Parts: sequence; structure tokens; C-alpha cells
Amino acid sequence: FHMFNNFSFEFSNLTYVKELVLDNCRSNEGKIEGLTDEFEELEFLSTINVGLTTVAHLPKLNKLKKLELSDNRISGGLEVLAEKCPNLTHLNLSGNKIKDLSTIEPLKELGTLKSLDLFNCEVTNLNEYRDNVFKLLPQLTYLDGYDKDDKEAPDSDAEVYAEGLDDDEEDEDDEEEYDEDAAPGDEEEEEGEEDEEENEEEEEDDLSGEVGRERLMRFAFCNCLKC
Repeated sequence: FHMFNNFSFEFSNLTYVKELVLDNCRSNEGKIEGLTDEFEELEFLSTINVGLTTVAHLPKLNKLKKLELSDNRISGGLEVLAEKCPNLTHLNLSGNKIKDLSTIEPLKELGTLKSLDLFNCEVTNLNEYRDNVFKLLPQLTYLDGYDKDDKEAPDSDAEVYAEGLDDDEEDEDDEEEYDEDAAPGDEEEEEGEEDEEENEEEEEDDLSGEVGRERLMRFAFCNCLKC
């Protein structure tokens, strides 16, 4: 706890953090020390195998989209998620003590929920489990990685990465075409543009430093909590 206090002092602004991985950290009476609503921009939270028995102590995280709760001991109380994480789209409850459909029924209040994982939960052994869950939670697109027609969910992270690469290539092609079409009389404008680019690079350096601090915050936070 003393080490966590040092972390809090050094990284007091937690609003930059968008992803937080606390896997295998130990919870204290259902609470994770230091996980507060100060993480205003948090979009991804992973608390795999931390000994949680309830989600009642989660802070309010309005921007959270993906929540990993695998391999804990949660058996109910999911109704608080609609209040704590109103914009949740992906929820992984695999390996928890969920035995019946009534336990997950409160999730119907999460209108944005598109993906739910319940692998290795007893509820998956019920007759017509998949059909009944899709009826109970009509907003779902994927259950345990597959849709109603048993089509596998796409790897969204890979798709986003690929789209980013395509955008970068298009930008490079546009820049090359612009250079070829430039007239000799545009040298003064090009010099002005070079100055602007230098200023932009300086701003990007500042931004990359901010991102680096965010990653350092995430790393330090996880390791401090493990101590």
C-alpha cells in the first residue's frame, strides 16, 4: 500500500489512461485498491483472476467499453453494471460461478452490449443455452465468440489495425502526387510548409511523450498493485 501511495503521488492525473490491465492482482474484500472513478477516459479494463466475488465495488466508468472479468468467483449482482458502465459493449465473464439465466438477466439493461462470453460457466450446460441467451438479451450480436448463425466474431483489433495501415498508405500516395504536381514557383510556399511541418513534429513529440507517460502509468499501476 505504501508503494501505491508513491505511485499516486507521482502519477496523480489518471485521466490519460484508456487501457488498464490488472490481471492476477489481488483484490481486497471484493475491491481493487486504487481503481477509482478518476480513470475518466478508461475504455478497456482487464481484471482476470483477481479474486473478485462481486462487481458492486467497481467505480463509475462512463466510457468503459470492454470489461474482462474472467476466472473470478462472481455469482451474481450484475445489475450494477448498467449503472457503473452504461456504455459497455464487450463483457467477458468466463470461468465465473454463473449457474442460471436469471443471473445474467440484468444485462438486458445494457443496451449497448454486443458481445458476451460465458465459457466455463455452469450456465452453458443448460438445454438450449445459446437460443435462450439470445432471446433474453436481444441486443447481443455475439455469445461466446459466435453469432446466432454460429459465425465466428471477427478480430476487431486486427481489423482496426489493418484499416489504420490502409489509411497511412493512402496518405503517403496523396503526398507523392502532390510533390509531383508542385510547380517551380511554389518554392516559397514549400519552405513555409516545411516550417509548419517542423512545428507539427514538435507537437507530435510532445504528444508521444504524453502517450509514453500514459503507458508508464499503466505499467507502474499494475506492478504496484501486485506488490
